[in-house]
Amino acid sequence: MKQIPNILTLSNLFCGALAIIFILHAPEYIADFNGTEYTVTNPEPIYWASALVVIAGIIDFFDGFAARLLKVSSPLGKELDSLADVVSFGVVPGMILFRMLRSAYFRMPDVFDVSYFNLAPALLIPCFAAYRLAVFNLDSRQSEHFIGVPTPAVGFLVASFPLIMLYNPYNLAPWLQNIWVLYGIIAVLCYLMVSSHPMISLKFKNFSMRDNWPRFLLIVLTIAGIPILQYATVPFIFILYVSLSLIFPPKNTVSPNPHP
Repeated sequence: MKQIPNILTLSNLFCGALAIIFILHAPEYIADFNGTEYTVTNPEPIYWASALVVIAGIIDFFDGFAARLLKVSSPLGKELDSLADVVSFGVVPGMILFRMLRSAYFRMPDVFDVSYFNLAPALLIPCFAAYRLAVFNLDSRQSEHFIGVPTPAVGFLVASFPLIMLYNPYNLAPWLQNIWVLYGIIAVLCYLMVSSHPMISLKFKNFSMRDNWPRFLLIVLTIAGIPILQYATVPFIFILYVSLSLIFPPKNTVSPNPHP
C-alpha cells in the first residue's frame, strides 16, 4: 500500500516521457507552394502530447492525495514527485514551445531555415521549472500556499496552446504564431515560476467561503468558462489565478525569501 503514491508519481513521469516521444516524432514533410519548398510539421502528435500533460497533472494531484490518505508521505516521495514534475511540466512544455517557435519562424516571409539559437529560449522553461521545484523542496513556507507559480499550472497553460491553434477560439491562434508573443510568454512564465510572489494553493483546509472564496471563484469560472471560451479557458483561468494571487495574496505569508 505504501508504494501506491510512488507508483502514481512514476505514472506521471511515464506520461511526460511519452509526451516527449510524441513531440520528437511529429513528422515533418516538404511541401511545395508555387515552386517554393517549405518544411511542414504534422501537428497531430503535439495534440497527444498536450493530452498527456493533462493526464500527468491529474495523476500528480492524486499521488499527493493518496499519500495523505494512506499516511505514507515520505522525503523519497517528495523528491520523486519533483523529478517527475520537471519532466511532465518542465521539459514537455519547453519542447512544445520549441516546436511552436520553429513553426512561427517558418511562417515568416523569406525564411527557409532557423538557427537553433533562435529556438533555444524555449528550453529556459525546463531550466526554470527545475530551479523552482528545487526551491520548493527546500522552502518550508510553501505548505499552505505557493511562492511563485507552480509548475503544473505552467504545464497546463502551455499544453493548451496547440489545441488553441487547432480550434482557434476567439481568433487567438495568430497570436501564438507570432515569435515575439512566444518569446514574451516564455519570459513571463520563467519569471513567475521563480518569483517571490505568494500564490494561492488549491488545497482546501476547510470549506469556509471566507477562507476559500478565491478557490471557489476559480472553480466556478473554470466550469462556466469551458462551454463559452473552450480551450481559451486555460489561459483565462491562468491569468485570473495569477491576478487573484497578486491582488489578494494568501494570508499568513512570510516575507519573501525564495532562495534558501
